[in-house]
Amino acid sequence: MGSKAKKRMVLPTRPAPPTMEQILEDVRGATAEDVVFTALAPEVSLGPSWRAENPEAQWEQLYQQSRAYVATNQRLKQAGDELRQRYEDLRQAGQELEQDIIQVKQVALSGATTTFSG
Repeated sequence: MGSKAKKRMVLPTRPAPPTMEQILEDVRGATAEDVVFTALAPEVSLGPSWRAENPEAQWEQLYQQSRAYVATNQRLKQAGDELRQRYEDLRQAGQELEQDIIQVKQVALSGATTTFSG
């Protein structure tokens, strides 16, 4: 029995990823309604007529959005501070590790030297 050779599909080459400038240009050119800004936002399906009929409710909604923004901004700042602290801790640990490695090498080399000379 003969085996059928499987045909391999040749895929087109992938395009190069966008540069940082292209990404920033795209984000800056996006409107406030763009999915990049609304994908994780809570859904609010209030039409224009609702806003005109309930100005107090609109102010309350804006107030709540402002509070949510401030809270998110504070969490972001705290996360940034924590990230900087963790970076500094890792950097310090790396320096200590490098010093320990140097000491271990020196001890190993001095031990090897005394073994050969003894």
